[in-house]
Amino acid sequence: MRTEEVNWCQIQEWYPKFKSVSIRTIIHELPESFVEYLLDDVGPFILPISVSNEDALPNRIHNPIDEEDYQVSEGEIALLLRSSDSLVHDLCHAYDSCSNKTMSRPPSFFLALRKWYSSLLPEMEFRCFVWGHHLVGISQREVTTFYPVLLEKKSDLQLLIENFFMDNVRLNFESENYTFDIYVTRDERVKIVDFNPWGAFTLPLLFTWEEFGQNAREGNSVDFRIVESQCGIRPGLKTAVPQDYLDTSPGSGWDQFLKKVDAEFKQQGTSPTGGSDA
Repeated sequence: MRTEEVNWCQIQEWYPKFKSVSIRTIIHELPESFVEYLLDDVGPFILPISVSNEDALPNRIHNPIDEEDYQVSEGEIALLLRSSDSLVHDLCHAYDSCSNKTMSRPPSFFLALRKWYSSLLPEMEFRCFVWGHHLVGISQREVTTFYPVLLEKKSDLQLLIENFFMDNVRLNFESENYTFDIYVTRDERVKIVDFNPWGAFTLPLLFTWEEFGQNAREGNSVDFRIVESQCGIRPGLKTAVPQDYLDTSPGSGWDQFLKKVDAEFKQQGTSPTGGSDA
């Protein structure tokens, strides 16, 4: 893998080109002061009022036409980022597997915001694997659950995804080898969710990277894998929202975390739900 292959998978690079077949996204460049805040494992959890005489959060351009009904709690966003395990990888280790690595991290970082739709079906998200500009594999993305509907729709879904790749992705993405995640809507439209480099930190889900090497040498057709029974689930793969994010009961991780945040707000003379105490 080379650094440019990692860079091509950054959302600010690919989204403008694939905007018409992706989920609407608002992208903000993060100031370096905010990146430093995210990496600071010694200071308080809450976002400082200012860092180096500038706002730590990126300035948002408020455009009612673009934002529609977006309501973003910027302080909650900051807390979630600060507590993210994958954040450290993206900020410090994105180039670790690159053969031509000359720097430890990308020069700039971006935050991508998308509206959450509760109607999204986890069984309709898939990861596609591309080797040498050819689609070689498709995997069910959420592999911790068996979805009987996928058995019924497997053939139709494979044809839909293969056609989408040929029409929209194959000649438009720079890398030869990569993965991309998609979502299939109820009316059978395909939406690109993300791109990721081939191998390294990208999960192969229902495949192994070694299998792809063998299939490429043998010139096999596209291999579409789904969880075909309860026995085939992969409960150990972390591909969904952690249970800790969902559990807000007294004594839970979230409960303790928010109590600590509230205490630190009070130490700084502010309230997380209001203005200054003064």
